[in-house]
Amino acid sequence: MSTATQALEVRQHIIDTARRLMARRGYTAVGLNELLKAADVPKGSFYHYFDSKEAFGQALLDSYFASYLAEMEVTLVKGAGPAAERLMQYWAEWLQIQGHGDPEGKCLAVKLGAEVSDLSDPMRLALGRGTRAIMDRLATALEAGLADGSLHGIASAHAMAEMLYQIWLGASLLAKITDDSQPLVAALKATAQLLHVSVPPTV
Repeated sequence: MSTATQALEVRQHIIDTARRLMARRGYTAVGLNELLKAADVPKGSFYHYFDSKEAFGQALLDSYFASYLAEMEVTLVKGAGPAAERLMQYWAEWLQIQGHGDPEGKCLAVKLGAEVSDLSDPMRLALGRGTRAIMDRLATALEAGLADGSLHGIASAHAMAEMLYQIWLGASLLAKITDDSQPLVAALKATAQLLHVSVPPTV
């Protein structure tokens, strides 16, 4: 393994470790020494891989969104059934992940969005790029549903994608505040009504 490849792997390992820690406790609560200890990387080596903590935060968000978009492709493109069913499966999976289980698997945009947007313009812009990419991917899935006939009555796929994503971000935040998945259940029902489809039977 080349030195450059090894450096990239260590850099990604630091990012992956940080993602698990910060999904639980937030960005500012996790110190560099704690992070490097958890990643089993020598103290003082952080700035070998990142120019600053702000650059690290941007890299963390970029990596998260790249991974998230790849997961979206699995559900929205490679999943079974017409596009409308794949879309509803995506939302059902969001409900299961955000409404239950380990905080490490939950949406980092929900966890860190308000916190880091006030701290750093580069991190805020990374969040903006990532969330826009998600909405664009949802719009593509909605367009596929219109094309295959599984969806109808949508004047603008992009406007609908933006509305649905805003509903789900808000529902995720409320579910976090109330420690109750009911806002996400309501979001799923509202999504089904807006798209004129049925709620997935697994929910």
